[in-house]
Formats: sequence, C-alpha cells, structure tokens
Amino acid sequence: MKILVTGASGLLGSRLIRELLSRNHEVIALYNRNPIPIDHERLVKVRLNIVNNISLEDLILKEKPDVIVHAAAYTDVDGCERDKAYAWRVNVEATRSIVRAARVVKSHLIYVSTDYVFDGEKGLYKECDIPNPVNYYGLTKLIGEELVRASDLLYTIVRPSAIYGVGGSKKSFAEYVAEKLSHGEKVYALVDQYVSPTHNTLLAMAIAEIVEMRPMGVLHVAGERMNRYEFATKIAETLGLPVELVEKANVKDMKHWIAKRPRDSSLNIVKARDLLKSKFYDTHLALELFKQEWLEAKSR
Repeated sequence: MKILVTGASGLLGSRLIRELLSRNHEVIALYNRNPIPIDHERLVKVRLNIVNNISLEDLILKEKPDVIVHAAAYTDVDGCERDKAYAWRVNVEATRSIVRAARVVKSHLIYVSTDYVFDGEKGLYKECDIPNPVNYYGLTKLIGEELVRASDLLYTIVRPSAIYGVGGSKKSFAEYVAEKLSHGEKVYALVDQYVSPTHNTLLAMAIAEIVEMRPMGVLHVAGERMNRYEFATKIAETLGLPVELVEKANVKDMKHWIAKRPRDSSLNIVKARDLLKSKFYDTHLALELFKQEWLEAKSR
C-alpha cells in the first residue's frame, strides 16, 4: 500500500515510517523543520509545512495514497493558548485540507488525536464518552476529529495519551526525567494528574496494524493509567537511576502553566486491546524499549 504520513519527523511519525517500511509499504513522509534521518527505496521524503493548504492538497491529489496517517499537530499546550491563530491553522485548517483531498482520492484517513479532548473529571474514558476539552489544544484536536467524523471518508480516529520515547523533534517527559536524573538533578512530578503514558514505538506498531485492518470509528490506543509521579519513578527504576531524586508535586505548584490541564485524562483501552494484536498497553515492554532506545541514543 501507499501510505502518506504527516508529522513524519515527530516522536510518533519517525517510528511509524520505520514500522510501515518494515511491513513492505510505500511511504510518503511529510516533515517541516526537522529532517528525517533515514533513507529507503520505498520512502519518499517531502518537506512541506502543512499550513500551506494548497501544496498539501496538491500533494495528496498527485500521490493518491491508499491511507493517510495524519500525525502532525501543534501539541504545545501552553503554546496553543498563547497563539490560538497558529494552533487553529495547524490543528484545524490543515486537517480540513487533508479531509477535502482525501475525499477526492478516496484515502482511508487515520487521524491521531489526544486524550486532551476530555475534561479529566472522571478518567479511564471510553471511546463513547462525550469530549469536553478544558484548553485550546484539546479544542482544536476535537474540532479536527469532528471534521473527520463529518466527512464521508473511511476513517479511524486514534486517541493516545502522553506519548513518550526517544527520537522526536522535542523531548518527551520520559527523556526529560531520564536526563535530569542521570545528571543527579531533582525531578518534580505530579501526584494529582493522571494519564495513560503511551510508548511511541508500540503506538507506531498499533497504528501500522490499524493501517492494514482499516477499522472504522474511534480507538483508544494507550498505556496503563498512572500519575506523573508513578511514571517518573518507573522510568528511574527501569534505567537504574536514583528514585529518591523524583519528588512529588501538585498541579497547584505549576505556576508557569498558561493552559489548564485535565486532572485525569486516562483512557479505557479495552476496545483496542480486543481488536489489535500489538501489545501497546504493556508497561514493562514499553519501559524496556525506552531503556534500550535511550541508551542507544546516549552512546551515539
């Protein structure tokens, strides 16, 4: 199959293109600022800013991909609050362009959304729960979902949570924790914010499976529920770093935050777990993969 991936140099996209190539697919990889460090005979790399609607639609119309995985987004939660116009262009307008072009060439669209479409009042959200974002980032991603849902496309909306790993264009929380602790510095991690940390490589494997299965509707593809403090201590333990340097913090201490965060945006993953073979939910496997990838990156 021919698969177009947006955000191909990001934390998820960089792993996804490798996974798709390993499954013998042709991949058209879109990136903006950060180049893609791999070359392959079935990989076409295209530098394109997705806010350039005309170029984006022209590319889709020309390439006619069987599947589009829309993984690009402006994910800086406070940045979205500061510059709402830019957040709208990236997260809404670009999605509208992709939907418009995908309808013409009849691509299956996989839209990578977020747990932040929920308000965090109850946690362990199911796919059928009603979204209610508490910040502008979550709102723009929800509007993106609605554009996909309202189209007559074949689509899958994938909601992960707190994606982490090595190799993205910006450091994930796990990398930040690992680096600070390895330098003997303290890490403050929240005890009152719950997420479902999702490892990028395992998420990429799950999405590659979704590409081939093409299930319709919404799927929560994420790890197990834990607070940020529990997650940071698990990273420390896995890497053999000093757990005592991980200190408890509360949301009320986060004075530098501009945007409100959901208190518990963890996801119920029963539906995806029953449907997919990949073990995207396995915390032990995820942390061992993170350890291996982090040590490899450090030795370079």
